[in-house]
Amino acid sequence: MSITPTPSANPMLQSLEEIQTYEKIPLSQRYPWESTFDLIRQTARLYQQDTAIEFLPTAVPDEDSVTVNFSQLSERVHQTANLLHSLGVEPSDTISLLLPNLPETHFALWGGQAAGIASPINPLLEPDHIVEIMNATKAKVLVGLGQDLSEEMWEKVVQVIEQVPTLKTLLLISEKPTNIVSVPAGIQVMNFVEEIAKQPDDHLTSGRTIQGDDIASYFHTGGTTGRPKIARLTHSNIAFVAQLSVDTTSSKGRFATLSGLPLFHIFGTVVAGIGTLLAGRTIVIMTPAGFRSPNVLPNWWHHVARFRVQGFAAVPTILGVLLQIPVGDNDISCLTDIGCGASTLPAGLKATFEEKFNVTVSNGYGMTESSSLLARPPTDMQAPEGSVGRRLPYMEMQIAEVDGNRLIRTCSTGEVGIVLARGPHIFSGYLCEEDNAKAWVDHTWFNTGDMGYADGDGNLFLTGRAKDLIIRGGHNIDPALIEEPLARHPAVAMAVAIGQPDAYAGEVPVAYVTVYPSNTPPTEDQLIDYCRAQISERAAIPKRVEIIDEIPLTAVAKVFKPALRNRATEYVIGQALAAKSISAEFSAHFDATRGQIAQVRLEENSSKTAAKEALQDLPVALVFD
Repeated sequence: MSITPTPSANPMLQSLEEIQTYEKIPLSQRYPWESTFDLIRQTARLYQQDTAIEFLPTAVPDEDSVTVNFSQLSERVHQTANLLHSLGVEPSDTISLLLPNLPETHFALWGGQAAGIASPINPLLEPDHIVEIMNATKAKVLVGLGQDLSEEMWEKVVQVIEQVPTLKTLLLISEKPTNIVSVPAGIQVMNFVEEIAKQPDDHLTSGRTIQGDDIASYFHTGGTTGRPKIARLTHSNIAFVAQLSVDTTSSKGRFATLSGLPLFHIFGTVVAGIGTLLAGRTIVIMTPAGFRSPNVLPNWWHHVARFRVQGFAAVPTILGVLLQIPVGDNDISCLTDIGCGASTLPAGLKATFEEKFNVTVSNGYGMTESSSLLARPPTDMQAPEGSVGRRLPYMEMQIAEVDGNRLIRTCSTGEVGIVLARGPHIFSGYLCEEDNAKAWVDHTWFNTGDMGYADGDGNLFLTGRAKDLIIRGGHNIDPALIEEPLARHPAVAMAVAIGQPDAYAGEVPVAYVTVYPSNTPPTEDQLIDYCRAQISERAAIPKRVEIIDEIPLTAVAKVFKPALRNRATEYVIGQALAAKSISAEFSAHFDATRGQIAQVRLEENSSKTAAKEALQDLPVALVFD
C-alpha cells in the first residue's frame, strides 16, 4: 500500500476551532492505513534497522537487553500470521494470548491480527476466568509460556486447555522441546519461536487483504466492576488511534520510552504499543511483569537516564510510587512528558510530580471500547485543572441526560450528564449480545457510563462513574465528594469511597484509605472528623473510614472496587450476626450472572432461623451453607 498521509505540520489543536479546521481534510486522506498489519509494514519501510523493541529481562541496572529492529518486527509478524494460517486459522478465528510482556507477545499480537482475531488475556486471572473468556471467543489457538519460563503460567495453561473444546493448537514460548508436554487428545503442541522461523517473512501466504471493519482483537473489560465483557475492536479502530496518537501527542521526535503497561490492556497495546512504534520510537519492555516486577520502579530513574527517555506512560498509582523513589545521581533532564490514564489523576499528585521532576503530566481519557482514547489535552499546552482535555478529531462527544437507551436532551455548558461518544475509534460492540443492551443510546451513541461536564471551550471534566454512585436512601452521592477531600489529608496516600449495604438506606458511604508511614498516623475517628469539616453535603459524610494496608488494584493499577464492596458487605454481616451472638463464617464475592453474593456457614450451635432474621433486612443476596 503506497499511500502518503497528509502531513499534520505538527498540529497544535489548542481549540475546538483548530480541531474543526484539522477535520476538513477527509479522514481517509489524513489517516490512510486501515489495519494494524499496514502499520507494522509502514514502520519497517520507514525505520528499517533502527531498534523497535528493547527487552530487559530483569531491569537491574545496566542489564544487557534483547533488541528487535523494525524490519525484524515486521518479518516476525509476517511469519506468525503465516504459521497461524498454516494451522487453519481463518480471519474469523480466535487466537488467545496468555503471555506477559515479551518481544514475542508483539509478534503474536500483531501476527494474530493479520491471520485472525487476537485475544490477549490477563495471565493474572484465575483459570476458570480464563476458560470463560476462551470459550466465549471460541479460541482455536492458544499462545502461552512453557513450564521452563514460568511455572505459575504453565499451571494455568494446563488447567485451561482441558476445558476449551474449540482449542486445536497450543503454541509455547519455551526453550525446551515440546514433545515432553502432555496435553488432551486432539490438541497439537508446537514451539512458537521454532515454528515461525520456518515461515515466509515478506508476504502473507493466505493472500488476505485486511479490511478496516474486520475484527482485529477481542479485549476483555469490566475488570473493576465484576463480570468481564468482551469488546470487539476492528482494525480501523486501532489504526485510527495509533495514527492520531502520533499526530497529536505533545511528545515529538523519536526516542526510547519505558514500557511497564501490559499488552492485554488497551492503552499498552494501542497508544503505548503500536502508536509508539508508528512514531519510530523504541519500546523498552521493562521485564515480563512490567510495573509489577520488584526491580522496575526502584531502578526506573536509572533506565530513564540510560535510554535518554523523553516520555513514558503510566497510571496515577505508579506516579505516586515514583515520587518516593530518589533520582540519585541519574541525569533525567531528558524527561519532559508523562502520559497518564486508567483513572483520575489527583490534582495534587499532578502538581507535585510536575514540580519535583520538571515535567508535564497529561491526563487523557479513554477506555477499551474507544480503542484507548476519547479525549486528551491540547498539544503542547496544559488543559485546565481537573480537565482530561478535548475530544479527539473526527469524533463526536456530547454530555446528555439519558433514560435507558433513549437520549432525552443534550446538557448545557457546565451541566453534569452522561458522556456519550461516537466515531471511527468506537468499538463494534460486545461479543455477548446481552452486554450490548445498555451500551448504546439512540442506537449510535456509545454510553461510556461516565458522568461529566464540558466548559465553553470544549474541555471535558469527569465527575465520576454513573454506576459507582452511592445511593443513600434515594440520594445520589458521587464518590469523588468523599475521595477528593480525604486525598488532600496530609497523612492519606490513597482514598476510595464505596456504598456499604444498609438495612435502612440501602447504602451508606464508607471510605477505605491507605496512609503514609508515620510514627503518629491518624485514627479512623480523626479522619471522620476531618471529613465532617471538609464535606459540605451531610449525606456524603462517610459512616466509616477504615485504614487498610493497601487498596486492591487490577493488573493495570485501577482501583478494584468489587474487593472493597465485598469487604464492606462482610463487615455489616459480621456486625449484624455479632449483635445477636450468632457464630458463623461468611464471605462475599461477585458471581458472573447474579452479582454480589454473601455465603454464610453457621456453626453447629447457631440457629439458621435466627441468622436469617438478623440479616433479612440487608440488601444482600444470601446463601446459607
